[in-house]
Amino acid sequence: MRAKSEKQSRARQARPKQTWTQEALAIRTHQRLPREHGFFTSEKRAMLLLAAKTALAAGICYGIAKLAGLQDGYWGSISAIIVLQSNVGSTVTASRDRLIGTLIGAAFGGAFSLLDEGIWAYLIAVIAAMVTCSLLGLKNSSRLAGVTVTIILLVHRTGSNWTLPLHRVLEVLLGIVVALAISALVFPSRARTRLQEGLAQEFLLLGAHFGAVTDQFTKGQSPSLAQLRKDVEAALAANGVLLVEARNEPSGGPATLEGLSLVEQYGRGLSDLLHALELAVAGCSAEASESYRSALHPELERLIADIHHGFEWVARCIHRWSFSTAPRGFSLEEDLTALEHKIAAIDRSSHGMPQVDLLHGYAVQLHLMQLARLLRAARIETGRTVGA
Repeated sequence: MRAKSEKQSRARQARPKQTWTQEALAIRTHQRLPREHGFFTSEKRAMLLLAAKTALAAGICYGIAKLAGLQDGYWGSISAIIVLQSNVGSTVTASRDRLIGTLIGAAFGGAFSLLDEGIWAYLIAVIAAMVTCSLLGLKNSSRLAGVTVTIILLVHRTGSNWTLPLHRVLEVLLGIVVALAISALVFPSRARTRLQEGLAQEFLLLGAHFGAVTDQFTKGQSPSLAQLRKDVEAALAANGVLLVEARNEPSGGPATLEGLSLVEQYGRGLSDLLHALELAVAGCSAEASESYRSALHPELERLIADIHHGFEWVARCIHRWSFSTAPRGFSLEEDLTALEHKIAAIDRSSHGMPQVDLLHGYAVQLHLMQLARLLRAARIETGRTVGA
């Protein structure tokens, strides 16, 4: 008993620490281990770290602004709090939007302060600054430009008309520089790393979604199908945002941007095929499903099982960022060849299968074969891209 307990203890210690994305997937699939329960999960630790980094950036900005004699040093702290995000890529994006919005707002605010101090001048300046940002395709900067105009025209300070705009730009620039430095140097979190883990989780969810769809086909019911479909859609959306953020940060780490983009495209293609397979399964009667599976036994079952393993294998390849090793124990290409030979044999001999059942099952068979080919291509083509 004691030896068994020690063996279990060593196994727990040897188990790799789960990432936030792996924990999130485990929670969704009810596979979370008892030792992982508690308040300080990976997600909450990340939130606490971000709060500490934000406070550090705000404090540094305020101290520098006071030493430099800027009129309103707290604006640098506000800028740092606004632009410092959970990863380097999103921080770069937020910094760019805030800096451009501030520059445009400062230009219009300074110019209109020379004309009039009435309410009409202020309103026209806000409209002009926000419209300029929109025309330049900088929608995320338009509100920041309006805020900057408001501060310049409604907050009165001594000095020339361009003193407040200049100080405002310097304070925002200070906040941006400090936020970028803190984001990149203090326990940095890169969008590319999070995207890599997010894509690995996405393929695991796609595999779970595939399993639910095939359960509907083979067993006639799948209670988790609707929830898994929503989880896949959420993962696709989140990874799309991370891909945009990853394009804005400096390169780093083993995962290349080209490879990540390719995996993201394959994930969307596989998701579309899964939706098509789900519709085909929904239109297939229980009798036709049973007859079709009996006629193609065991080749169809083997293909379904290996596609499910294929999703897990590609997810593991993404997590390790190594696509050169072929999966062991199964081959989707061999499964496809075996199924095609079985279908050809059925077509020649009819095998006692009514023609109507063949028509009902044809759509399911077609989508399964497309899934297998696309899943195989996801690993091979990404491996070639990464190797290149």
